[in-house]
Amino acid sequence: MSNLALYNKFALVPKEAQKDIKAGRLKGMTDINPMWRIKMLTEEFGICGIGWKYTITDKRIEEGANGVVCAFVDIDLFVKVDGQWSDAIQGTGGSTFVAKENAGLYTSDECFKMALTDAISVACKALGMGADVYWQDGRTKYTAVPAELTPRQKLIAKLKEKGIDATEFAQKHHLDKNTTDDVYIDLLADLG
Repeated sequence: MSNLALYNKFALVPKEAQKDIKAGRLKGMTDINPMWRIKMLTEEFGICGIGWKYTITDKRIEEGANGVVCAFVDIDLFVKVDGQWSDAIQGTGGSTFVAKENAGLYTSDECFKMALTDAISVACKALGMGADVYWQDGRTKYTAVPAELTPRQKLIAKLKEKGIDATEFAQKHHLDKNTTDDVYIDLLADLG
């Protein structure tokens, strides 16, 4: 298996697994359905607990600013390749336990569940899962200034705009890590 085989396989997120974030400080970014990640792990490695698994290494509550309290979960994700377990792929996830809302403070009884889901998604990033969404426009939740898009990223954005499934499109046109920018530019021109 080439070093980028899994990364490339996991990079494209189907349209139905994406949701635009319409409010808050992440407005304008894209959320990925966590069950898509579970499906991808299961499809590639096998059933949870047999082909992939995680262990919770820490759960904690930390006080934030202005009465906000956050929950954090640290995990080690393991995947089995050719019958051998990987080393730990670490992920830290967080969620709000006590949030400050317009009506006052709100306590979540699902904060650890949401933090665990977030930790799994963070660990999955190391496998390249959802890479094109996270790298879209060269922007992450930590940066505000978009970078110049590559022809590949421009094609993905155009496919999303036209409602075309990027994974199917990539398979149909045999796009992979060896595809040159010229091919992406030609496909962009064909899409109009």
